[in-house]
Amino acid sequence: MTNQRMVRVTGLNLAVTFAVVGVIFLVIPGRVLAAFNFLARGLGWPESTTQPYALFLALAVAYMYVVTLLAWQMARHPDVRWFPWILVQAKAASAIVCIGLFALQEQYLLYLANFIVDGVIALVVWWLCLRSLSKE
Repeated sequence: MTNQRMVRVTGLNLAVTFAVVGVIFLVIPGRVLAAFNFLARGLGWPESTTQPYALFLALAVAYMYVVTLLAWQMARHPDVRWFPWILVQAKAASAIVCIGLFALQEQYLLYLANFIVDGVIALVVWWLCLRSLSKE
């Protein structure tokens, strides 16, 4: 499989994933928070608040829309470097903010999980799309 094909497939998979997560945040945000609180309770960690979350819900859905669009464009135009570059920035920013909140605010499982997931996505997209494209 060529590198461009891998970038296209990765971008498409990420776009679908981001879109699904955005819809889940929009449709069942309370259940998402409840699921993480259930896990946190089992680990003996503090539970995150579930109210009020309307503003943060809107921001989360808007963010997922943007990263979905970036991943979709990355899939459609694997030779354009700025789509993955911005996606890396968005995911790295999300990861850094979450680990900062985890360290400085509360040790919520949700912060740690998002740090790991978005950090891995940022590193994978950087490695596959930016590092490898610069060698071609």
